[in-house]
Amino acid sequence: MKIKKAILTGGGRATRLRPVTSTMNKHLIPLANKPMIFHAIEKAVNVGVEEIFINTNPGETELQKYIGDGGHWGVKITFFEQEGGPQGVAHVVKQAEKFIGNDPFLFYLSDNVILGSLNGFVDEFVSGNYDCMLALSKVPDPERFGVPVLDANGKLVDVLEKPELPPNNFAVTGIYLYGPGVFFKAFDHIQKSDRGEYEISSIHSDMLKNNLKVGYKEITGWWKDTGKPEDLITASQLLLEEIPDENFKIEGKVEVGAVISNKVRVGVGTTINKNVKITGPVLIGENCTLEDCVINPNTTIGAGSTIKNAEIKDSIILNKCNISCDIKLGGSIIGSGVTLIKNESGRQKMILGESTLIEL
Repeated sequence: MKIKKAILTGGGRATRLRPVTSTMNKHLIPLANKPMIFHAIEKAVNVGVEEIFINTNPGETELQKYIGDGGHWGVKITFFEQEGGPQGVAHVVKQAEKFIGNDPFLFYLSDNVILGSLNGFVDEFVSGNYDCMLALSKVPDPERFGVPVLDANGKLVDVLEKPELPPNNFAVTGIYLYGPGVFFKAFDHIQKSDRGEYEISSIHSDMLKNNLKVGYKEITGWWKDTGKPEDLITASQLLLEEIPDENFKIEGKVEVGAVISNKVRVGVGTTINKNVKITGPVLIGENCTLEDCVINPNTTIGAGSTIKNAEIKDSIILNKCNISCDIKLGGSIIGSGVTLIKNESGRQKMILGESTLIEL
């Protein structure tokens, strides 16, 4: 049995990430200067997936414009809307039944970021002839996730959705494998939860009650659900560390006198003047201008941005930003097209969107 099909999530509103997600799909937020969902696509492709199905919010076409038909990765990508609006994660999969048919498949929540390959996860699923395989990770706050219930012998006996009193510190991550037809049979047995959603945990509980072979594999490396701004920053930092040294290249113009140390990538068309200091790991996109500034580790700067007189660390700067003032930024996410400039009057003039956080 080979896993040739995958469903990836591309919908949702991501209210906890506003105002960045007020104007862009969460799954396009760059992590290590690459849209979040691109990392998920690459994980699927690396385990042999040939067809990917991505759900979108009704009426939205942003993902289609960025991702295309999958030719960039050598796969076929199809988009589908979640009819009737958000009704839970399990409902997303149900909507893709016509694409999956009776084939085994990978289901990947695209806002989950892991380091390393999924090959071991897939290999165990196939070799063990499982009906379903869950990826688990130890977390400090399991009450935020689905939580497995294990017996004294470590056998999976149930899955609880966001329990107030978790039985252990494992979280069911957003990465799942299903055998032929089993998911859709289980879906026909479940009802909406008190939250008004078809819960993925209910699917797994039904499978276990009906004696299907549901296994699990612990992710021993790093895993992050990027539901909060600080999660995005942490994920970007760890992805920076995973990039091979040979991928850090200076392709732009760097003036004599500029100080660049450790792993730094400078995109084509970018200019860095002599009074700039950069300490990697740092990624700087194409056609940027950096003058009289300090860029410290774990920072990514999107294409077309201008940075002058600022000091930045541990931050994600999206495309076409203009930060031209004496400011120190740390642990920040700056959305596309944001301008930070000095006001000569001495007063702070601000135009802020919904759910903006400013610390002065």
